[in-house]
Amino acid sequence: MDLVSTLVAVLGEDGAVIFANAALETALGQSRRTLEGADVGSFFTDASILRNGLSGARGADFAALRFESSLRRGSQDPLPVHVHLSCVEQGGDVLVECWPLEAQARQDREERLREQALANKELIRNLAHEIKNPLGGIRGAAQLLEMDLPSPDLQEYTQVIIHEADRLQSLVDRLLAPHRHPHQVGDVNIHEVCERVRSLVLVEFPRGLSIKRDYDISIPEFRGDREQLIQALLNIVQNAAQALTERIILGGDAEIILRTRVARQVTFGRQRYRLALDLHVIDNGPGVPEAIKERIFYPLVTGRDGGSGLGLTLAQTFVQRHHGLIECDSVPGRTDFRILIPLP
Repeated sequence: MDLVSTLVAVLGEDGAVIFANAALETALGQSRRTLEGADVGSFFTDASILRNGLSGARGADFAALRFESSLRRGSQDPLPVHVHLSCVEQGGDVLVECWPLEAQARQDREERLREQALANKELIRNLAHEIKNPLGGIRGAAQLLEMDLPSPDLQEYTQVIIHEADRLQSLVDRLLAPHRHPHQVGDVNIHEVCERVRSLVLVEFPRGLSIKRDYDISIPEFRGDREQLIQALLNIVQNAAQALTERIILGGDAEIILRTRVARQVTFGRQRYRLALDLHVIDNGPGVPEAIKERIFYPLVTGRDGGSGLGLTLAQTFVQRHHGLIECDSVPGRTDFRILIPLP
């Protein structure tokens, strides 16, 4: 029960808690020792629904009952939850399971992102291969045609064909890049990754941009593909820097923060992790346009003139290869890309 993300309590016949799992401890901010023996009704803002449910369970009025309520959390705001009551087959105990409504919505969103990423991966791979073969024929035919042209002035037109074919070939290669290279697993120090990315971006933007460090140096090394993580983080930080271009030129007060923390008892990808890397890329730019906020990780979606729309797609792909995910929270003046990756 301590390995599941659901908040779970087992109640005795008197309604007192005889077991509480780690997720419930975390949600209520109380230790298991404190919770055990307590009246479960004291956890909820509306205890009457729960007590009526327990009475029905003891009277065998139903096999299971579902309802929505809120958990008390001391000085924090109540936590809205979906509650499921069911009778344990032996012993007459009652099992109480709670799913935070916000967490449930987040899990559904993550699941949609993951399914969309898989669909995009298959679509891109098939589309890229379908484009790649005709492109070679178009380019070869243009070269042969150029050799037989009677006038050198006409070569300008064949050069346009060749140039555009090469541009499309470059785009196709970028689309296929994540699927071509094998996963090279080794020990990764996330701060070495951050420092490498920081130095690369500052070379590109030497004036007007500040990239601040806010590191938790206690974060352990973990197994992963260092080059893929560098590329994923570089794509995000470069996007942030490009979004800050106007601020870099006019004010010189553009700022990006690289923040690393350890997240404890977190759930993503419908799985609970004891420890996870919590890496934030925060900038003070104009924010992600509202029109594309829900689609920024889709391929070929971009809010910037001249952008390819592949940077965040590739970043999400590389992070998902590490069983992690990328989230984005953006308002004008503050955009926060959050990378979560399980730690050992």
